[in-house]
Amino acid sequence: MPLAAARPSGLVDHAIDQLHQSITSGEWPVGTRIPTEPNLATELGVGRNTVREAVRALSHSGILEVRRGDGTYVRATSEISGALSRMCGSKLREVLQVRRCLEVEGARLAATARTDDDLAELRELLARRDALRSGADRAEFSRADAQLHFAVVRASHNAVLIELYRGLTEAVTDSVAITSTMDPHVGHAGLVDAIAEGDAEQAGAEAGQFLDDLIGELLAATDRS
Repeated sequence: MPLAAARPSGLVDHAIDQLHQSITSGEWPVGTRIPTEPNLATELGVGRNTVREAVRALSHSGILEVRRGDGTYVRATSEISGALSRMCGSKLREVLQVRRCLEVEGARLAATARTDDDLAELRELLARRDALRSGADRAEFSRADAQLHFAVVRASHNAVLIELYRGLTEAVTDSVAITSTMDPHVGHAGLVDAIAEGDAEQAGAEAGQFLDDLIGELLAATDRS
């Protein structure tokens, strides 16, 4: 999607909106380098200082990351996800606690609301996730695991819950990448089976148990330090 030229007023806000739209639309996926400052200035019809201010604002919110000497990269698709992904290093426990709140209820709802198509997708994603579990590409495994968790939440068919969880996409993936090294053998077959059987209580228990274990490990590690 081509970037639109700016209006006479609100140049920085307009530039921020345009850059953010290119990110949320998927034109600039997470992890990719955005066009250079001169190219952006030309496409937007604004000065380089305006572009610099827009990039600075999006970097402050965690959506962009400026790497000196390399360029500017997309870090997240929303302010919420950007903030949480920054917390994964020092406050991973809080991210896991938020995930637990959303994923347990998502699993409970999915057990009673899922469709046959939802279940087929869950089975497919589970197989892909398990196939990658013992591989060397931890980033690919993390994405596959995060996709499975998101599919569970989507199977709840609760639009508000789905949108809340969507905003955490990068934070969930980052937390999976970190915690998968703590216990790489955690499986989710029981979760998918409970959803397939329509057992809301068991689905919620399956969704919460492994997160409880990870949170407990983090607390224990903090106490030892």
